[in-house]
Amino acid sequence: MGTDTQTSSSSAAEFVDPSSANPILAKTRLGMGCWAIGGPFWNGKEPVGYANVDDTTSLATLQAAYDSGIRLFDTAAVYGAGHSERLIGQGLAGRDDVIISTKFGIAFDEDSKQMLGPWDDPATVRAQLDASRKRLGRDTLDLVFLHLNSLPIEDAKRLFDALETARTEGIVTSYGWSTDFPERAEALTGRSGNVAVQHAMNLFFDAPSMIGVAEAHNLASFNRSPLGMGLLTGKFSAGETIPADDIRHNSYAWMDYFKDGQVEASFIKQLDAVRALLTSGGRSLAQGALGWLWAKSPSTMPIPGARTPEQAQHNAQALQFGPLPQQVMDEIEQVLQRPPEGPARER
Repeated sequence: MGTDTQTSSSSAAEFVDPSSANPILAKTRLGMGCWAIGGPFWNGKEPVGYANVDDTTSLATLQAAYDSGIRLFDTAAVYGAGHSERLIGQGLAGRDDVIISTKFGIAFDEDSKQMLGPWDDPATVRAQLDASRKRLGRDTLDLVFLHLNSLPIEDAKRLFDALETARTEGIVTSYGWSTDFPERAEALTGRSGNVAVQHAMNLFFDAPSMIGVAEAHNLASFNRSPLGMGLLTGKFSAGETIPADDIRHNSYAWMDYFKDGQVEASFIKQLDAVRALLTSGGRSLAQGALGWLWAKSPSTMPIPGARTPEQAQHNAQALQFGPLPQQVMDEIEQVLQRPPEGPARER
């Protein structure tokens, strides 16, 4: 197996193109996902948040990410039933140099921390945006994603019309769709405010069709689950049981890496097969997995989550290594037994 023995002490500037026509990609190539710091929330009796989270640590994590050079923070109104946005508003108050992306389209109750279902009436978009602005403490939302993965295209168009109206009023700067369906993402391109698509992509699931849409239409490809919901950090073992109040305890069809409250052993086997390649050049597994994403396309924007300052710092250190070398990428494809992309589905 070939390895990359060269490490870099430079920053993300080596693979960020300031002249990029995409306003997000011109500034950064790594964000922090803020689903986990929102803590627990529920869909009925099912957990849809993360366990073992406390606000003091979450605020320290936001600070550590910022101090480590992270300037993009991705959240959603529904994460923690509004709590993630509130923490970001508190932890990043006065930070005018950061980009905050959030999502709308799912109703919830802040007091009971219950997710209530789709909220897709165009007439409610302004109220949803105003609520996010209040929780985040910002007059203008930098980037807003539609959070309904499988919404029919015609329904999405009406919501995007409302977003465009909000953009002309100075309520939002830009917008996009969080969807795993390339045809949906492509159908909404051509609007000047539409600059990004958020979708699942990581070493275990390549997404060439969506990357094709992103590159063809100059969209930033926000990579959801870039570390496989933590699996690509190497901290899980085959058969390990997940806490009952953690979303990974569920068996959703879209959640490939965890089933019936346990880690899927087949993915651990795949990770072991490429471990030496991902950690080449002094990288950790997580840093190698982020480098894999950067090497796939100049449009990729991994948004790994972090729940502790140490995790945030560690993810940010991947910027010092940058993309994996092509030789390592080629060897990974020879070793990894990844199934074909297949028909689009929620992930």
